[in-house]
Amino acid sequence: MDLHLTPTTFAQMVDHTILSPTATRSDVERVCAEARRFATASVCVNPYWVSLVSELLTGSSVRTCSVVGFPLGADTAAGIAQTAARAIADGAHEIDMVLPLGPLLDGDHTAVISHLEQVLNAGEASFKVIIESAALTDEHIVQACTCAVAAGADFVKTSTGFHPAGGASVEAVALMRSTVGPSVGVKASGGIRTLADVRSMIAAGADRLGMSATASVLAELS
Repeated sequence: MDLHLTPTTFAQMVDHTILSPTATRSDVERVCAEARRFATASVCVNPYWVSLVSELLTGSSVRTCSVVGFPLGADTAAGIAQTAARAIADGAHEIDMVLPLGPLLDGDHTAVISHLEQVLNAGEASFKVIIESAALTDEHIVQACTCAVAAGADFVKTSTGFHPAGGASVEAVALMRSTVGPSVGVKASGGIRTLADVRSMIAAGADRLGMSATASVLAELS
């Protein structure tokens, strides 16, 4: 993959993210203003803020992204699908959902795929499935990615950034890319803070980056 990054090509790969439970309206407004200035791919927020973000990004190329079933992925599929449908109605173009880890670890792949399909059918949006790769073995990473692709996901994503096992790793991104092939996106998220981090994730196969340190990486690139 071409690693000749410019500020523009880097920003176009970034979901500029603010998912802290203590984020305030002014915090979200600041992130949206940054995203408009940087021309990032999206702003990623909790469902509570989707309407505001959609309004603030109107007239820009920046898309609105909402997490659902976040950060545990342990709600019912019906509940998560309802949240996703509401987020889409409120203006979300992209939905990042958490795969249910319990059924995956039980080996019940039929249940995992059914769960994902219910949410992915919630509306017209681009869906990313978060597999929490740091908490999984390589075998489970492959199984999670295979389930996500079978359900129709547009992207697989490494991490919520909230699990104690950690965030994205180069090894996980490379394994995810080799599993899903070229037609499904791979989003690296969790602990990406420097230009070196960015380059290593892209080299491993990531084509989307979830991060809040966008401004500092842009400063390194300038």
